[in-house]
Amino acid sequence: MVELEDMQLFVCAVARGSLSAAGRELGFSPAVASKRMTRLEAALGVRLLQRSSRRLTLTAEGAAYHERCVAILADVREAELAVTAGQAEARGLLHVSAPVDLGRQWVGPAAADFAAAHPELRVRVSLSDRVVDLLDAGVDVAVRIGALGDSRLVSRRLARSRRVVCGAPAYLARRGWPRTLADLDAHACIVLQRPGMRALSWTFRAGEGLHTVRPAGRLVADSGDLVRDWAVAGHGLAFKSIWDVAADIDAGRLVPLLTDLPSPGSAVNVLYPSRRFQPARARLFIDFLAERFAAHEAAVLAAATPRAAPPPAPRRARRARRARPA
Repeated sequence: MVELEDMQLFVCAVARGSLSAAGRELGFSPAVASKRMTRLEAALGVRLLQRSSRRLTLTAEGAAYHERCVAILADVREAELAVTAGQAEARGLLHVSAPVDLGRQWVGPAAADFAAAHPELRVRVSLSDRVVDLLDAGVDVAVRIGALGDSRLVSRRLARSRRVVCGAPAYLARRGWPRTLADLDAHACIVLQRPGMRALSWTFRAGEGLHTVRPAGRLVADSGDLVRDWAVAGHGLAFKSIWDVAADIDAGRLVPLLTDLPSPGSAVNVLYPSRRFQPARARLFIDFLAERFAAHEAAVLAAATPRAAPPPAPRRARRARRARPA
C-alpha cells in the first residue's frame, strides 16, 4: 500500500522541481526523500521521475500518476476541512482576478474590506479585461461577467446582470435619443474589441427572438473602463454591464437607453480551480463576495430602468398646400 506521505513527496517534488527541496519542505533529509521516492517507484513497478543533477522530468507514467495523486490529496484535504472548517482562518496570500471596471468598483473594495477583517491575510488583486488562465497565473478566485468557457473551473453565481446601452446627457442633447435599433446606425457607437477577438456585438430581445447589432464606430478600445470613460465624456454610446455603469447612471453622468429592448440576462460569476484544495482564504472570500453582491443586486439592476422620458421625436415640417387655380 502506497503511503500518503510518499504521494505528497512526489507531488511536492514535481511542484518544486527538486526532490531535495520537497524533502526539506516536508521535513525529510535529502537521503530520506530519495529513499522514499525509490520505495514509491518500487511499489508501483514504474519509474515516475527522470532525475539529473539539475532537474526532474516526469515520465509518461509519472504524469498520469501525478494527476491522480493531486486529486487524491485534494480529496483527503477536503475531508479534513469538512470537520475543521469552523476553525479555519483566512491567512496567507489570496490572489484575485477581475475585469478592470468590475474590479475597481466592486471586487477591489470588497477585497480590501475582507483583508481588513483578516489581519493574517495578504491580498493581491489583478485587473485585466483579458481572460486569465487561473491555473497558469496561480489565481485563487476570479470574478467574471457572462459566459464561463473553461470546464476545468468551478463556478458560483454571485448576481444577475445585463448589458445596457447608455450615453451622456451632453451627447444626447447633441445627437438625440435612439428609439429603435435602426437608430443606432446614425449614432457614434463605442466599440469594445479585445485582442485576438471579434468586436463585441450588441444583442437585444426584440419580440420573441434576439436581434444582434454589430456597431462600426470610430472609437475602439480593448478595455471596458476606457469604453465607459469615453461614454461619460460624451464621445458616443456604450453597451456596458449594468454593474459597470450603475453608479454613473445614479449620478446622472449616463442615461440608460432602449430600455424597452433589454439585452439577454447574464450573471456575475466567481470561478476557482477545480480538482485542487481550496484554502480557507478563498472559500471565505467567495462567501464574502456573495453577500456583497447580493446586498447591491436589486439597486444595481434598478439602474437599468429609464430615469427620464426621452424628448419627443422631431416632427417633419408640413409643406403648405398651394391653392389650385379655379
